[in-house]
Amino acid sequence: MVFGFGKKKKKQLKKAKKSTDKQDQSIETNGQSDSVSAESITADLIAEAEVAEVPAVEVPAVEVQAVEATKAIKPTKGEKVVERSGKAAIPQSEKKSYFSRLKAGLAKTGAGFGHLFLGKKVLDDELLEDLETVLLMADVGIESTQEIIDDITDGIARKSLKDSDAVVEQLKLTMQRILHTSDKPLVFTDEKPFVLLVVGINGAGKTTTIGKIAQKIKTEGKSVMLAAGDTFRAAAVEQLEAWGERAGVPVVSQGIGADSASVIYDAYESAKAKGVDVLIADTAGRLHTQSHLMSEIEKIVRVLRKHDSSTPHEVMLVIDAGNGQNALNQAKEFHHSLGLTGITVTKLDGTAKGGIVFPIAKQLGLPVRFIGVGESAQDLREFNATDFVNALLSDLGSTPH
Repeated sequence: MVFGFGKKKKKQLKKAKKSTDKQDQSIETNGQSDSVSAESITADLIAEAEVAEVPAVEVPAVEVQAVEATKAIKPTKGEKVVERSGKAAIPQSEKKSYFSRLKAGLAKTGAGFGHLFLGKKVLDDELLEDLETVLLMADVGIESTQEIIDDITDGIARKSLKDSDAVVEQLKLTMQRILHTSDKPLVFTDEKPFVLLVVGINGAGKTTTIGKIAQKIKTEGKSVMLAAGDTFRAAAVEQLEAWGERAGVPVVSQGIGADSASVIYDAYESAKAKGVDVLIADTAGRLHTQSHLMSEIEKIVRVLRKHDSSTPHEVMLVIDAGNGQNALNQAKEFHHSLGLTGITVTKLDGTAKGGIVFPIAKQLGLPVRFIGVGESAQDLREFNATDFVNALLSDLGSTPH
């Protein structure tokens, strides 16, 4: 049996793509993502633009806060070390198995797949149209959706896919193939310090991600230092210091309004002098359309490379999965300006748009380093394509735990 699905759906997909392109143009014209309303572009962003034009101000000496560092990091002249004690209780969510947490985190995105094949005995156009709708609603993207539908349609036409179980397996295989290019974990080399520069828009979860990565690295036996490069918001520095305290790692910071590149360079010099394994640098949140703020990050990279051409060793963009296709636009612009080497996708547990990892892999081919599927430090996971697809489609059949 041969379906007339191909031509009909390709026309619909082209129409959908035109609509998406038009929407994206509107987004670029407005200078913000369509998922971020005028009300949600908070005073933080306005403050960033204003502060960017403020003349350089005198800033206090570098301050370092440390708690139970993995390796003893002695303060140098002008630095202050504040010792704190106390450990946070382990949340109940951290006790759940890895696959259970991943499955729970992707529940909203995967919800649409659960009933696709329920009671379906006939593989027809209606089933494929339903699958296409679910894929697009999950922000899998037009190109990836077309590839998935084409693979399944061809399989049915060749009669290699004879029942719903076979279709599910083909769906998994195609999804894993698309994500394969992005399935590359972050490897911390022997460079001391290994410099990880974290960028992204406001609210994406940069600082929280930094704190969780710091905890993970320290658990693996490496020493870590954090640089508070977001000098626009006092809350950003306080938040990073709180994560530093929780993880037991030092935080290098200066006053509000200080030059971000100077803060990060000072942290680099301190980390290098102390033999720290990994330096993670926070930066101020900015929209990809704010050219003057994007230039500031480019300056940070230039300053670091003047002293060590190999730095930063990783430029990681943190995106909120809830922004869907606009997160892809962010990735494209940040990649164009900075040459991204990795992406972390956060807040997957709070959205049905977790399919955004597919167009990232399909269009950019950038590694997805981590995914955030919950609030716990244990819910920031290294991305694995097979595990991701199995968890996403777990309601369609048994998957390995």
